[in-house]
Amino acid sequence: MTEPEARGWFTTRGVVAFVIGLAIFIALLWRTGPADILDGILRVGWMFPVIVALGGLRFLVRAIAWTLCIEAPHALSVRQAFAAVLAGDALGNATPLGPVVGEPAKAAFVRGTVPAGPALSALAAENAFYTLATAAMIASGMVALLYLVELTAEVRLYSEAAVGLLVLGIFAAIAILYVQPRLVSRWVPAFSVRRSLIPVAALEIAFHALGVLETHLTMTMILPQAPPLHMSFILETASRLITVVFKFVPLQVGVAEGGLAIVTELLGMGPKPGVTFSLVRKVRIVTWAVAGAVLLVRRGITPRTLPPSL
Repeated sequence: MTEPEARGWFTTRGVVAFVIGLAIFIALLWRTGPADILDGILRVGWMFPVIVALGGLRFLVRAIAWTLCIEAPHALSVRQAFAAVLAGDALGNATPLGPVVGEPAKAAFVRGTVPAGPALSALAAENAFYTLATAAMIASGMVALLYLVELTAEVRLYSEAAVGLLVLGIFAAIAILYVQPRLVSRWVPAFSVRRSLIPVAALEIAFHALGVLETHLTMTMILPQAPPLHMSFILETASRLITVVFKFVPLQVGVAEGGLAIVTELLGMGPKPGVTFSLVRKVRIVTWAVAGAVLLVRRGITPRTLPPSL
């Protein structure tokens, strides 16, 4: 992305997206009742540090996956990778550019240890695994939702077809990665080491499993009684889908609250738990984003100093 294009995102589309999201957010608070939402947030209480810790553990898991994708003779310590992931995530969440600046920021953060080319190549490999794991999770969540919510026959048919195509695409991609990694390594050299495939895939699965645990603990504190685990799984799936689709909206303000309110209402819990859950997660995200921003400032990294992404 060129500098004029980046400025365009900040001055037009980014501002418009944020304003619309903020308007949705305010409308949702007005509709659901600020007092009830605040009461739900306060219910989290002593569990919030645990939720923050789980969020940090998720960053750590992806950082380890990135280190496994680094090609020899280069090497990256888990500590360096973790700091870089925090910094990149902070920049990606705070701007409408998302991964366009977030991933290069990670590479820029470790440029004293690993050159930009190998660092970005490894990030591309790790992101490919993350994308596959995310697609598999979303497909699973859609299947669970299909069998828990009453839908018209036509909507159910189209939804099942979409899930089927998504699953076929996932299996095809996995087969290519495992059977013919050299084909992919022409574009992403980090895929040339097959022994890294299974550990990295396991780490990406762990990332989502930790997300489900975080969601379940949060909802257990918000609701009068703990929800079934499959409902927490569906809610985490919906949250991840919203993050992927609306990455251009800083912190997914408004769209996350609105989307998750719809999901919790479909699950029979009403809209308030969805809005409350989204706000608790947003506070957790901001907590780690502040740490990432401090790291960015210390390294003197800005969007203008980033290397071009792959």
